[in-house]
Amino acid sequence: MEGKIRLCNLDDLTELQKISVETFVDTFAADNNPADLQEYLSEAYGFGKLKEEMINPESRFFFIYWADSLAGYLKLNTGRTQTEMSDSNNLEVERIYIRKEFKRLGLGRQLLDYAFEVAAKENRESIWLGVWEKNTNALQFYRTFGFEKVGAHDFIVGEDKQTDLIMMKELL
Repeated sequence: MEGKIRLCNLDDLTELQKISVETFVDTFAADNNPADLQEYLSEAYGFGKLKEEMINPESRFFFIYWADSLAGYLKLNTGRTQTEMSDSNNLEVERIYIRKEFKRLGLGRQLLDYAFEVAAKENRESIWLGVWEKNTNALQFYRTFGFEKVGAHDFIVGEDKQTDLIMMKELL
């Protein structure tokens, strides 16, 4: 069985905000100060911020469903919405978030495969993403797809400066 992927629209904002907060907390709460985490959640997943991102044509969100239940989502960025390398013909995978009860079903792999399909249709030169240096499972996952470390950048959670490794896969 595979998940069903669909492009999000403004009608999905409430559900997008809910799943964004839920999946981020499930994944990172144990490794972050609660006050820093709350500050980050308010900044990154506020309704107004998500709406701005959603109406920007250079950012796209895709929900994935498993047996009619919302299981996770993918966020892709191009052009100036990329957090790095905005002057290039790259595709950024900013988020692949899967709800904990749907992990280990291959949905993250399916969303990444979908990102590769989008990149191919748009003739992108490469696909890249940032991964927290301490998220060993995610780092190994992306390496299996051929991503290689090409740099690093700061990722701020409240007052805590963390390091994301930038990983890229050349496509052309």
